Amino acid sequence: MRRHDRNDTDPPLRNLKSAVAIDVGAATPRGDRRTQEFSLERERLLRLGYRMLGSISEAEDVLQDAWLRWACVEAEVRTPAAYLTRIVTRLCLDRMKSARARREVYVGPWLPEPWIEPADREEPLTDDVTVTLMLALERLSPLERAAFLLHDVFDIPLTEVAVTLDREPAAVRQLAARARKNVLHARPRFSLDATEADRIARAFFAASRDGNVAALSALLARDVEIHSDGGGKVLAFRNVIHGLQSALRLFVSARRKAAAPPALLRTATIGGLPGYVGLDQNGKLQTTALAIRDGKIFAIYIVKNPDKLTRIEHSDSH
Repeated sequence: MRRHDRNDTDPPLRNLKSAVAIDVGAATPRGDRRTQEFSLERERLLRLGYRMLGSISEAEDVLQDAWLRWACVEAEVRTPAAYLTRIVTRLCLDRMKSARARREVYVGPWLPEPWIEPADREEPLTDDVTVTLMLALERLSPLERAAFLLHDVFDIPLTEVAVTLDREPAAVRQLAARARKNVLHARPRFSLDATEADRIARAFFAASRDGNVAALSALLARDVEIHSDGGGKVLAFRNVIHGLQSALRLFVSARRKAAAPPALLRTATIGGLPGYVGLDQNGKLQTTALAIRDGKIFAIYIVKNPDKLTRIEHSDSH
């Protein structure tokens, strides 16, 4: 990750205007440069926004607001990456209060919107922010979450994080330390290569589809958990399923009751974890991500809420 240095010559964010057209300055050399600088940082900023909010659509809204602010900065900015990081972080913090209020009335288990990596991804699964860690981040305060992500994940120096959060460096150090302690158990312990990830995803799909107790017992950890997010809009488990025996009963029962078997559309890397996009027994689109430890699946994350699946390619649902 890129490191950012504090630069006190950057203009203060509080003086930025937000009500400005998207093409402000686009026809000028400065506008062209601003557009290029923003484009270079867009993917990183989107990942930051998503990891702060757990929603790709909200992260994209934040980036739109950040662009509007960035486009109308008249002063020269010597460190665009650091400056844009501050804008996005502060916009996310503004949204997190309402986001948490929505979580409190959410029907059933909440899971982040699936982030699916490109199909041609060749490197090992080493993303340090998985679905498991995203859920652990939900237990942190907004400032703790921001401090942890900026410093531990995006490798930004504490002095720059302090500027972003408008806190003293010592206070930010404490925020990051508390966050690190609370999410330590959720950090990935090892990575899987693409071939092994694909093998496990396909093996689990086949075993769960068939209700194969022997195969499932070999794949699942004794303390496995199943999280199913339907958002109250489609049929899903209203509570997290705990333990191997409960999971086995669930899959066997689903197989017996299903009018038609589920379908595998494609394997994928979902939230940094091996998984797949498929159709459930009712032909509804869903994503399944698998957290693996010591060769066993210890958590299964199933997103069925249609509002969180709108970005899955239309072809996946046919």
